[in-house]
Amino acid sequence: MQLGITMFTTDGVIGPVELAREVEARGFNSLYVPEHTHIPTSRKTPAPTGDTELAEEYKRTLDPFVALGAAAAVTSRIKLGTGVCLVAQRDPIITAKAVATLDLLSRGRVVLGVGFGWNREEMEDHGVDFRRRREQGREHVLAMQRLWANDKASFDGEFVNFQESWSWPKPLQQPRPPILLGGAAGPKLFAHIAEYGDGWIPVGGAGVGAALPDLRRAVQATGRDPAALQVIVLGSIPGPGKLEYYESVGVTEVVLRVPAGHADVVLPVLDRYADLLST
Repeated sequence: MQLGITMFTTDGVIGPVELAREVEARGFNSLYVPEHTHIPTSRKTPAPTGDTELAEEYKRTLDPFVALGAAAAVTSRIKLGTGVCLVAQRDPIITAKAVATLDLLSRGRVVLGVGFGWNREEMEDHGVDFRRRREQGREHVLAMQRLWANDKASFDGEFVNFQESWSWPKPLQQPRPPILLGGAAGPKLFAHIAEYGDGWIPVGGAGVGAALPDLRRAVQATGRDPAALQVIVLGSIPGPGKLEYYESVGVTEVVLRVPAGHADVVLPVLDRYADLLST
């Protein structure tokens, strides 16, 4: 089982260039960064953490593909992941181009974690109906897959329509970079993964062990091999026996959460987590 790192990259903390260098130097497998395009000040949607106030980093998040592009330029080994890309809110043609370009320039190191989102106001500003965000996100991913796979691609859907088109570059990873779907366990999410995903990227990891048999059955029912699934627990804090448990139930990677801060805060945490790599 691999170990990676995730942190809210913002304009007020250690930058993605320094962070990526330090993550790779310590032997971690990956660096994941989140996405929020903006946070409406109305704050009608409760914070996903359960806190009364939304943490400052949600308001200041860097664009994930620009941040990961900077990280790619100063590293050679670590995987570069979105944790997660809010795909329903993004133009799929533009996003397909960004993912393919990053994968090409990083020499095949992109992992596309996608999520359906929790912030109703943020989605509304992008024209996304909260009640149909899963359907729209699904269609966006399918459209991107078609652009990556075909020299001439077209799409005729409910949310996405484009005429036969050329779109290069293609991702270096073929047929595509791994696509991991985030969200709570359940039949709807697992049906999405079975249809068009390569794995699951649950945040925090609670209940993963109990849910994995259902995910494997959903994938197997479509004729796919459940053993090929990636299961990456995102944003975990290591505790006694936790990593050993995740490995025993078939988790392929745990991405450890680092607090958003400057180097004097972040580097000691990376050092502590690096000790886990040899255990």
